[in-house]
Amino acid sequence: MPTENSSATAVRRMREYSDVYDVLEQIRLRPRMWLLGGSLKDLRSFLTGYGAALAVHSPDEPFAFWPQEDFTDWLHKHYGTTSSLDWAEEIERRTPAGSTPFDEFFRLLGVFKADPARLPTPDELRARRPDLPYMSGTFVTLFWHRELLDQATRRLEGHGFRVVRIAASGWTTAQDMHQGLAATLNFPSYYGRNLSALNDCLGDVALSGTYDDSPAGAGLVLSFTGYDRFAAACPEDAHSVLDIIAVLARRAAVGRRRFFALVQSDDPDIRFEPVGAMPVLWNGDEWLDSRRR
Repeated sequence: MPTENSSATAVRRMREYSDVYDVLEQIRLRPRMWLLGGSLKDLRSFLTGYGAALAVHSPDEPFAFWPQEDFTDWLHKHYGTTSSLDWAEEIERRTPAGSTPFDEFFRLLGVFKADPARLPTPDELRARRPDLPYMSGTFVTLFWHRELLDQATRRLEGHGFRVVRIAASGWTTAQDMHQGLAATLNFPSYYGRNLSALNDCLGDVALSGTYDDSPAGAGLVLSFTGYDRFAAACPEDAHSVLDIIAVLARRAAVGRRRFFALVQSDDPDIRFEPVGAMPVLWNGDEWLDSRRR
C-alpha cells in the first residue's frame, strides 16, 4: 500500500484519474466524501455503477470488481476456500478483530495488485496499449516497410488515436517543411515558419489541443512518410523537427496526454542523433538490420 507521504496518496482532481484504481485510492483517502455510509457495501454499490458505466461507454480499461470476476476469484484463492459469496461479502465475513471491512478491502487490494501472477504478458499489454512500443524507449520510431507503418497506424486508430499522415518526401527545403506542417496541422495564420514558431504551435497542438478531449481520442500520432528525402536535403532541420516532437511528447506525457511520431524512411540505414535526450529507434519488427533487407 502507498504510504501517507507518497505521491500516490495525494488528493487529485477527477480529470487526473486514469482508471478504477486511481478512483479507489481517492475513496481510500476520503471515504465520507465518496460513500454516504462509508461501508464496504456502499463501496460495492459504487463499483457496480462504475462497472456499468464501463459496459455502456466501452473504454479500454480492465475492471476486476464484477461479483464473480478477477478480484473475487483471487480472493477465494487467497483465503484457500471456495464460496458463492462475492468479494464484499467474503471480506465482511473474514475481517479480523481490530480492523474494519473497509480497511481490510484496501489491505487486500494492495496484495491483489502486487500479485506477480496477475501481470499481463507482453502480448496482452501490447494489445491493451498499442502505444507503448512507441513511447517506452523513444517518442520517435522509425519504419522502413510502409506496410508495417500502415499496420501500426490502423491499430492505433482502432484504439481511438488520431493519426495525422504527413508526406515528407517532397520537402527539399526548410520552408517546404514549414508549409507542409502548417497546412496539415492547421497552424494559425501568424505561424512564423521557423523552428521556434514550430515549437510553439506544435506545442499548442500536443499539449492543449482538442484531440485528447474527444470521446474516442486516445492521443495524437504524427505519421511521416519519405522522411529520408527531407533528411538528405536538410539534415539539421530534419533532426530539429524530430527533436522538437520528442521534447513535446515528454511534456505531454507528464500531463497524461499521449503524443509521438512514426517516421518512415526508404533508406534502411538511416540514423539520427538522439532527440529529446532519447534515441531514435527502429520499430520492433525491423529492429535487426537483416529485417530491412
